[in-house]
This record gives sequence, structure tokens and C-alpha cells, in this order.
Amino acid sequence: MQEKFPIYAEKFPIWAIHSDGMAQHIAWTALEAEGFGANLQHYNPLIDAGVQKTWNIPETWELNAQMVFGTPVDGPGEKQFNDLGDRFKVYGA
Repeated sequence: MQEKFPIYAEKFPIWAIHSDGMAQHIAWTALEAEGFGANLQHYNPLIDAGVQKTWNIPETWELNAQMVFGTPVDGPGEKQFNDLGDRFKVYGA
């Protein structure tokens, strides 16, 4: 696509990351709808070589994250948040 649309070439990697995030969200939602719990992990590059060897994944592939899932045995722990006004900003009219 980068060759076919050179005016947008530099944007395609960014859009690919967006698409990856949407796919993760859909997978997580589907798992939750079936009663599973999920957790998105970012251990790369620490585990890249082991993952490639274990599942015979081509070296040209890049691991961004892995989603572990299973049947929840307990609910999530309490989480504290900073004030919304410190975390969310709106600019413009």
C-alpha cells in the first residue's frame, strides 16, 4: 500500500498500529462476552526469541503484545485513578 499510495506512505505504519489496537479490543471484548478474563502483556523483546522458537514464527514477524486469557477466579483489585482533570484535556472551542 505504501508503494501504491506514496503520498500516504509514512502514515501506513501508524495506521497498522491503530488496526492492531482495534483487533486487540475486539478480541478482548469477544473473550469477555464468552465469560473469559484477559490481560494484554508487553514482554517483548525479552521473550521474542523463545516465542519464535516455540511456535516456529518467522523472524520477520514483530511481537507487539500477547493477550493471555482464561476463566477468572477472582475479580480485579481496586484501582486508584488521578483526578480526571489531570488526565483528560479538551482544547478548542
